[in-house]
Amino acid sequence: MLKSLYLKNIALVDEAEIVFSEGLNVLSGETGAGKSVILDSIDFVLGAKADKGMIRFGQTECSVRAEFSCDAELLRPVLEELDLEESDSLLIVRRLNADGRSSLKVNGCPMTASMLRKLTSQLVDVHGQSEHFFLLKEANQLRLLDQIAGTGEERSAVSALLKERRALEEKLASLGGDEGERERRADILRFQIDELETAALKEGEEEELSALSLKYQNAEKILSGLKTVSDALLSDGGGTDAVNLAQRGLASIARYGDYTALSERLENALAELEDIGETAASLLEELDIDEREKERVENRLDEIKSLKKKYGGSAAEALSFLARAKEELILLENSAEECEKLKTQLEKNAKALYAACEALTAKRKAAAEGFTARVIEELRTLNIPSARFEIAFEPYAEADLPRANSEGLDRVRFLFSANAGEPVKELGKIISGGEMSRFMLAVKAQLSSVGSIGTYIFDEIDAGIGGKTARVVAEKFVSIAKHTQIIAVSHLAQIAAFADREFLIEKKEEDGRTYSRIRALEEGERREELVRLLGGERSRSAFEHADELLRSASAYKQENA
Repeated sequence: MLKSLYLKNIALVDEAEIVFSEGLNVLSGETGAGKSVILDSIDFVLGAKADKGMIRFGQTECSVRAEFSCDAELLRPVLEELDLEESDSLLIVRRLNADGRSSLKVNGCPMTASMLRKLTSQLVDVHGQSEHFFLLKEANQLRLLDQIAGTGEERSAVSALLKERRALEEKLASLGGDEGERERRADILRFQIDELETAALKEGEEEELSALSLKYQNAEKILSGLKTVSDALLSDGGGTDAVNLAQRGLASIARYGDYTALSERLENALAELEDIGETAASLLEELDIDEREKERVENRLDEIKSLKKKYGGSAAEALSFLARAKEELILLENSAEECEKLKTQLEKNAKALYAACEALTAKRKAAAEGFTARVIEELRTLNIPSARFEIAFEPYAEADLPRANSEGLDRVRFLFSANAGEPVKELGKIISGGEMSRFMLAVKAQLSSVGSIGTYIFDEIDAGIGGKTARVVAEKFVSIAKHTQIIAVSHLAQIAAFADREFLIEKKEEDGRTYSRIRALEEGERREELVRLLGGERSRSAFEHADELLRSASAYKQENA
């Protein structure tokens, strides 16, 4: 339920906080006082499109904060989807700047408007003057019926069988079409397998061949470099001769000091230089460029590149393709037997799926019978005594299985007639606006005890009614409010009298500016507001009428608690 709503700089409201009760909350006030501002603010914090026009004149930002208490277990799927921690309390804060930028957070976590709507659609159901469009869509009618019938288990069974069916069909499709198509596919696979097996690819081979190719392509540079090293170190007057000369220089001064360490270093350097020179000379002799080997390396590299282009970006991917091709070929070579096996499984699945769809339909029809009867009874109490309401199911057969989805095979239509002697017709083609409001109220009276929605919001659902019908609407509100919180905008004293908490929205001028003020009414103030709703004449009889309405409402609620 919606526990509280805080508004800042919304239209004519500079700042306001509304604390709602669990049962029936009624918002009343003069036309233009700002009741729609409250509903617009709720829509805004529930994720509706942001409109800069809602920012109070002269301000750069507006904000709405809503606190909900909820059942974390019921909300677990959507909370997990949105990566929110489970909580029995949700705090939603949304801000809008004059430049059009909007920000919103749920329990401190940033969120997009679309993500927010996924969550708030599980918390609040708003019924406005145009909400009837929702029930005019057949898909919504079916979902509403499922909510009444509680078909979760049956729909899960249908979904599981559909998933199995898709897997079988995909596997059958992978075997090809007719025998000729399968044989053509097998020929292609045999060619690809033979090509890859003949090539005998090895991981790492391309890198080794690339290194050899680089060596062969730069053979002249390598020869020149090795010869330069050998000549520089081993030729007459080269590096080793220079070191020998240095050693003799040390020997000539040995009697004048201890130069043993320096001499040893020269000996080690001479040994290292001689080894380097001899190694270079040896490599020079061994470097033999075989043109045939060079050609073999280049051809093999070209072959590997071609196979990579055809079968993957690397040798590993080409080898993986080879493994899959072998598996597919085995499947195709045994396709006749496998096809028959899959077809048998599909036939078995079709029977099970059709039976599951029939079970789903049966549960829906059983629920529809009781649901329509209860709605008709509700409508009679709402002053539509000749109302007829039916749910028509379109027949189907096993041949319709290809169009089955997670909702089964049912197509339903809500049919309605408000007048005696008139045939039932599709809801949208016959029902009037006022009748639709009462129809929705009758439906929600049946949903309040079975749904997970914690708050219903009614925007002037009482428009165009009065007298006895208004009293019945109020009683319906009381019935619904036993299970579901109601926030209703009303102009009728008969409904306001039944409120568990009533709020007055007033428009006032202060210091040359207009403000909307929202406040919860005390018991004495409620009498004043009921008198205003009854016509505004502050007579003794008017106050007596208001008192009678309050007493009658209180007695009814006590009797039906």
